[in-house]
Amino acid sequence: MDYAQERITTLHDLTDPTPDAPVAESAVVVPIAGETEAAVTPAHVFETLAAVGPSEVVVPLRAPREVALAFREWASEFAVPVTVLWCDSPPLETLLDDRGLGGGTGKGRDVWLGLGVAASRADYVAVHDADATTYAEKHVPRLLAPLTMGHEFVKGYYARVEDDRLYGRLARLFVAPLLRALEDRHTDPLLGYLSAFRYPLAGEFAVTADAARRIRAQRAWGLELGMLGETYSVAGETGTAQVDLGIHRHDHRPVGGRGGLSTMATEVGEALFRALEDGGVAPNYGTLPDAYRTAADRYIKQYAADAAFNGLDYDPDGERAQISEYEESIRPPGPDDRLPAWVDAGLAPSAVVDASRDALERRCDSSLD
Repeated sequence: MDYAQERITTLHDLTDPTPDAPVAESAVVVPIAGETEAAVTPAHVFETLAAVGPSEVVVPLRAPREVALAFREWASEFAVPVTVLWCDSPPLETLLDDRGLGGGTGKGRDVWLGLGVAASRADYVAVHDADATTYAEKHVPRLLAPLTMGHEFVKGYYARVEDDRLYGRLARLFVAPLLRALEDRHTDPLLGYLSAFRYPLAGEFAVTADAARRIRAQRAWGLELGMLGETYSVAGETGTAQVDLGIHRHDHRPVGGRGGLSTMATEVGEALFRALEDGGVAPNYGTLPDAYRTAADRYIKQYAADAAFNGLDYDPDGERAQISEYEESIRPPGPDDRLPAWVDAGLAPSAVVDASRDALERRCDSSLD
């Protein structure tokens, strides 16, 4: 049974616990995106949240207006307060532009909006994705409990095993070997901190409201990795914990194409390298790809052994093909378009709520269609 500790506090699933946690003093942020009502209404997630009983659920929603309206009506049927932030709202876009916060959109911006609103209304905030079919009532308490144990930031981790295969491909085949290659070349506590997370790309985390207001955010898929760079400065090793959420099953993405893992790798790589450069680590981008390939090949041998040990299917050639694609993401980060910490944003979270609500309630205004 695993009870090993890392550089950060690691809380294990030793007894299938549902720990005491400040659920009633917490808001839960659930980012959702989709083009149809069916795509944005995960009933099992909201049924579970209603049973958990947080003070509020904040949903940053990217969807057409008619879908956002349908979602708001649907969500009102659950026994938990739900605040909908329509992230595609034209008045919200104008509000952000007026504050100098306009720019790229994506999951990171959506979560940043949700964090600002949630942290203005609750002492603690939990964030999780909406596509896990294994979502359970114990997950939110597990994320929140360490916040009452002296920690400011808590990251979830879990195994990605489904259909007799290992998933979590971007974390396994890009982030893990890249961090190993960097650690072989640099001795820096930031790298040790990042490498201590067992699943650094997990969308599940919890944070105190104070810490949430002090974290900058990537706008899109670099959110999770970029946030770890931020929490190193805000919470540090002693203020950080990670918690076992068991086995997660959720949506899988293709490697190529728009929104595929290769695109995500580019944004994750940018977030990682920006965090490292912020921390004074200067990677050699010319030679790092070779070191990454060497580290990744070692990981493939380890994954192959683990899969064989557990009777799982494993395709080393397919994994090597992914590594060749991810290698293209090893390059200096582009322009920094991170969203600022809320304490520096010059924006009231209530204004975000108002802009979204007003846009959804102007049903007769054709300019919003």
